[in-house]
Amino acid sequence: MTRSLSVIGGGHVGRVLGRLLGSRCAVLDVLTRSPSSARAAVDFIGAGVAADGYAALRPADIYLLSVGDDQIEPACAALAAAVPLRGAIVFHCSGALASDRLAAARAAGAHVASVHPIRSFADPAAVAADFAGTFCGVEGDAEAVDALNALLLALGARPVAIDAAAKTVYHAAAVFASNYLTTVLDAALRAYQAAGIPEQTARELARPLAAETLANVFRLGAAPALSGPIARGDMATVARQEAAVAQWDAATGELYHALIAPTVELARRKHNR
Repeated sequence: MTRSLSVIGGGHVGRVLGRLLGSRCAVLDVLTRSPSSARAAVDFIGAGVAADGYAALRPADIYLLSVGDDQIEPACAALAAAVPLRGAIVFHCSGALASDRLAAARAAGAHVASVHPIRSFADPAAVAADFAGTFCGVEGDAEAVDALNALLLALGARPVAIDAAAKTVYHAAAVFASNYLTTVLDAALRAYQAAGIPEQTARELARPLAAETLANVFRLGAAPALSGPIARGDMATVARQEAAVAQWDAATGELYHALIAPTVELARRKHNR
């Protein structure tokens, strides 16, 4: 039997998942902050009716809450007050918050979960067209997780079970792998430029080193991929570099200093394998 789906929140993630899940579910209602954005979301999804408020929502089997993190609990409470949820599945898409933020739905008899697609949604149409292979961090009630995993697998996605108690650390992993990696590479490029190398040339110098390091990390693991003075035990060079970087730019010097201890620990793991 085809399940029914309603979408609350018309941002990029909601639109993409609404369109994708709509290929497996019957989309009923789409509720967003304004009638115009709801109609735009319905157009993108290709199904459903733009709802003008929670009171207009019809009972559905699955509810997708694609709202900002600070709106998850209020939206869930409004949903629980508007429609019967016993036996339904309610899930949100936050990478930082766990499914326990859906307590109002659980109290109303729903099975709750969170599904976090590990993608950039800057171009929703492109993501929707190429969603197969996307990893999705999933946690929540067993009934909800089982049903959502089945839908994700049918879409070609790759659901991964995560520990709800460590959801914030899980989300921080993406920040380390993407945002802070960019910050560290920016420090490298600025340091090259401080040595008199033009910015474009600095990028070309850093590119093969960074690319090869990333390839080694993902092929071998972080510890075996570590090279450089700390991996060799050359702490005298590290001390000279730290002093030189701090003299050039105090903030970057603090960053360099903060990375020494975890890199020493990584080197220890490398040599104790």
